[in-house]
Amino acid sequence: MAKKTENIVFQGTGRRKESIARVRLMAGKGEVTVNGKKLDEYFGSEILKTIVNQPFAVTNTVAKYDVVVKVVGGGLTGQAGAIRHGIARALNEANSEFRPALKAAGLLTRDPRMKERKKYGMKKARKAPQFSKR
Repeated sequence: MAKKTENIVFQGTGRRKESIARVRLMAGKGEVTVNGKKLDEYFGSEILKTIVNQPFAVTNTVAKYDVVVKVVGGGLTGQAGAIRHGIARALNEANSEFRPALKAAGLLTRDPRMKERKKYGMKKARKAPQFSKR
């Protein structure tokens, strides 16, 4: 018997800064749910919504997949970047023909920039206490 493609779930984990997104991709009408809320409710900014939907625009799969995301940590921008990374990985798993387009757009590469750690004797990572000669 042939497998039904409607029930297949593709998964991808996306990370950016302190954010981690667990993405589940299923065939559907293009609905994106983030932590139990619709995309419009979770992200108020149009820029963040565009960032999240970028992998679909690159692969011409807008409104072909439903996305369920659980994201933790970081701020809204980091979370949007993590979701984008997770969606790109899940699309790559769904169809390996998307890989060249996703790679060319830089969506499969994990952003390595992280917050620098605080050093002892300093107030923050690089901010030193005020210096006085006397």
